[in-house]
Amino acid sequence: MSAFADRVVAWQATHGRHDLPWQRTRDPYRVWLSEIMLQQTQVATVLDYYARFLQRFPDVRALAAAPLDDVLAAWSGLGYYSRARNLHRSAGVVVQHHGGEFPRSAAALAELPGIGTSTAAAIAAFCFGERAAILDGNVKRVLTRWLGFEHDLAFSAHERALWRDAEALLPQQGIEAYTQGLMDLGATLCLARNPACLLCPVQTDCVARRHGEPEAYPVKTRKLKRSQRESVWLWLRCGDRLWLQQRPPQGVWAGLWSLPEFASFDALADATRGWPGEGEALPSFTHVLTHFDWRLHPRRWTLPRDLAPAPALPQDGRWFTHEQALALGLPAPLRKLLVAA
Repeated sequence: MSAFADRVVAWQATHGRHDLPWQRTRDPYRVWLSEIMLQQTQVATVLDYYARFLQRFPDVRALAAAPLDDVLAAWSGLGYYSRARNLHRSAGVVVQHHGGEFPRSAAALAELPGIGTSTAAAIAAFCFGERAAILDGNVKRVLTRWLGFEHDLAFSAHERALWRDAEALLPQQGIEAYTQGLMDLGATLCLARNPACLLCPVQTDCVARRHGEPEAYPVKTRKLKRSQRESVWLWLRCGDRLWLQQRPPQGVWAGLWSLPEFASFDALADATRGWPGEGEALPSFTHVLTHFDWRLHPRRWTLPRDLAPAPALPQDGRWFTHEQALALGLPAPLRKLLVAA
């Protein structure tokens, strides 16, 4: 077990990643931000967002004091917006209940909104040197392959068993390099498809490699069932302004500003019947989300500038200039649509 950790640490020192901006700090705010951003998101995408987010919210107090709309706007395009909402909530908890200082243990960190066991362990290891095991997607892949862990991780009992194995592998010293090494192995060599086993520092006793089936791990039989959804978007314009609605606080794109949405073309026709101006069909497209594919049909309607009387506009909305709209928290496909306009 100790030999495994020693090889991971040695490999990280010579071949691991050392130039990422969140690796040059022990500030828990910056490490926490990076860990949350890196969930479900590639490093290359996170780099620009990370820098811009820190420029806008340089510390946890600035984040806690900011309106949620500003936080969502800074996050816009990064996806999985519950992460941004939980960041904002956690910042408030840290300021109000911990005096602006992050808890120093993984157990206490895990009580903050949106910080799971693995993320809490990573923050505690990198910032405070705590011997805590992480088990994100990359690390699960490395450990299940090396151990030959054949149990189905769709079952919580098997997940707990893997946690125990991960804890048993922790070194007595060098927890930061070991933790980073596991992350780097999973991100650069021990890939989901076509892993670079010949370059791996633990290949000699990796069970999955010995059996010639690394891609069979981790075992997880319960798959998400994807569904299809279809909606019509109303891009309502009047002069240099467009009409946006803030989405509900729960569900897809919660809290973001978006175009009025209709379940069908008939529903849109009913809502716009008798309106002045004209409508035009824009190219339809499919937006891929975690659980479903969303087919969206934008319809742009231009109202005359001298609007009198005004038609019955979709409820709970506001007029924004094009520039103002782009400064809001917008769903990625809408931002792309507006930028291209």
